[in-house]
Amino acid sequence: MAARNDALKDRLSRSREINITVTGRKSGRAISIPVWFVLEDDKLYLLPVLGSDTQWYKNVLKKPSIRIDARGAEAEVKVGAVTDATQVSSVVEKFRAKYGTNDVKKYYSKFDVAVLAQMR
Repeated sequence: MAARNDALKDRLSRSREINITVTGRKSGRAISIPVWFVLEDDKLYLLPVLGSDTQWYKNVLKKPSIRIDARGAEAEVKVGAVTDATQVSSVVEKFRAKYGTNDVKKYYSKFDVAVLAQMR
């Protein structure tokens, strides 16, 4: 598993976008969505574009596990909701640093939640 994790982290470090697969809270079906992310050490941060109104976010509240795919390197990870305003603000700043303030402003409309995945 460690070698797979290293390959995944390597791909994540060179990617701007990943696909996440969540389980639909009503349908139970696997739903894949391309998302932006920030990787810091063993922490993978996700920021739902519509904040707490984002459908994939509502799905992970019901089943807090996602599959991430970074150009073929995949892993199933547990996730947790980040709802503390100070922590969410910190995640937003990480996204602005990686993607630029203008693009974050253009694509993201609500900053009330974030998602954290532990990459271990």
